[in-house]
Formats: sequence, C-alpha cells, structure tokens
Amino acid sequence: MYISTVVGTVTPQQCAMIAQLSATNNRRDDVTGLLLFNSRRFLQVLEGPKDAVDRVFTRIHGDPRHRAVVKLREGLIDTREFGEWAMAFDDPARPSVDLKDKVAALLVQAGPSTRAHFIGSADMHRPAA
Repeated sequence: MYISTVVGTVTPQQCAMIAQLSATNNRRDDVTGLLLFNSRRFLQVLEGPKDAVDRVFTRIHGDPRHRAVVKLREGLIDTREFGEWAMAFDDPARPSVDLKDKVAALLVQAGPSTRAHFIGSADMHRPAA
C-alpha cells in the first residue's frame, strides 16, 4: 500500500484512461487491488505475485504524475482482499457526496487497516456543505 500526491491536475477523463490501462496491465500481471484518487492523492493497495507487484510499484514510483510516493505497508498475505482490480475517483471540480460510499462498497473483503486508510482518504475530499 502506498500514498502519493498528484502533480498538476488529473481530469476525470484521465482517471478513466488510467483505470482502463491499469485494469488491462494488472489482469496480464495477475495483480489485484484498489486505487483511490481523491483529486489530491493517490492511495493504492496492490496484491499478487511479489515480482509483479514490485514491477508495478517501480513503474508508479517513476510516473511523473506522482510525487512524494510513500510506501505505507508491505508484506505477505494469505488471501487477497480484492478479487479484481478496481479504481474509485472523483471529479475535483465537482466532488460527489458518495465517494466514501463507493469506496466502502469496494472494501467489503478488506481488512480493518486497509478499510481505515481508504475510507479516511475518501472522506478527505467532500463537497462543501
């Protein structure tokens, strides 16, 4: 699991392209997990064969859209928390009130620590009341 800060602005269209390309690459590499983009930060958990996860993380670390990439957690797991790869993102110009709910639905099988990180990050980007 890592967190990073976005460089510049990422539009909803760019998020959709990132999601599509990542899903294709991750299926090929047998990597699953969840990526959350809350218009400021990327938070992602990756799971799969160690060498494949390491390659994906190295690619992310070198991606110019990320700065201040911080690995939050690394370790072996008995079973995957995510059967597929998923991405949740919000439009920075029009944040939705239900991003937290969307993320919570994707975290049904996730452990408490993973849930806490993702729900907290989704909660950080809410529309003004």
